[in-house]
Amino acid sequence: MNLENKLIPAVNRMTGAASSNLTSTVVICTRNRPVNLKPCLEAVGRLNPPPTSVLVIDNSKGDPETEAIARSAGTRYSIEPAPGLSRARNRGLRECNTDIVAFLDDDAIPDPDWLGLLVAAFADPQLAIAAGKDITPETIPGDEADNQFRRLSSETPQWFEIATFGGLGVGCNMALRRAACDSNVLFDERLGRGAPLHIAEEHYAIAYLISSGFAAEYRPEAVVHHPEHSRLPVLIEARHAFAYWLLLLAEFPKQRKSMLNFLYRRLRHKPLGWPRQSSEPGAIVTSSLRVKLAAAFSGAMLFFTTPKQRGGSLKH
Repeated sequence: MNLENKLIPAVNRMTGAASSNLTSTVVICTRNRPVNLKPCLEAVGRLNPPPTSVLVIDNSKGDPETEAIARSAGTRYSIEPAPGLSRARNRGLRECNTDIVAFLDDDAIPDPDWLGLLVAAFADPQLAIAAGKDITPETIPGDEADNQFRRLSSETPQWFEIATFGGLGVGCNMALRRAACDSNVLFDERLGRGAPLHIAEEHYAIAYLISSGFAAEYRPEAVVHHPEHSRLPVLIEARHAFAYWLLLLAEFPKQRKSMLNFLYRRLRHKPLGWPRQSSEPGAIVTSSLRVKLAAAFSGAMLFFTTPKQRGGSLKH
């Protein structure tokens, strides 16, 4: 049996009483983008079935226009003044008491059945996180990696590299079982937009939950639509990626061998061996030795000079 087949679970994917009774909150983290927030909230208002509640987390000191748009849509509005997407996500988790917490970016537009499809996954009591498909202008129609259902647990071969390097969805389209998030700092606050390392906060959270004994799923039928985001210069992107690698080595000591094996294969341009939106090496891997060495040095400096998150380490 190949790895692709091992990722397909033998689980019941039906919606039933176990999932229909689950309460849910849609959390939208935003910062100074009321123009984006309004159509997102309008789309959330068209969800069928609707969420139990909607919460807007304003990751600023407060913006009257953002608050007015949130209030007019009948949603809760809360402020997280400390910058950083992970801080905003963690506040959202703290302020929700529903069974399921689903996250959207403020510029994401979900399909009407998006939330129901994600919540249905949680009929499986082992599941802690479900992620859906993010369609952007760069999405290739019919891409098999985008359209393939998959499930990860600590029993899945190569689960750590799949979880931490983009093999199971993205943060603008994911839902969490609230009871599995036993820490107020599930999202490492060193990671994510607005943080020192502006990448991968959702991948860290997925790996943390799996290492805690839960499972995660990618459900491509749960779709959100997202504009294309501009990319940073390769050297800056590589710097943050290298710092992220060091963070993973520090926070997941039991997975160091797995991670080093993955990095060695990537630098040798070896096939991933598991589905991913793009299986190509990417600009960082194919960049010059000079760029790699500069990124390694500046990335190490970034990691070692970044204070640990509030609440301490969640080492696994």
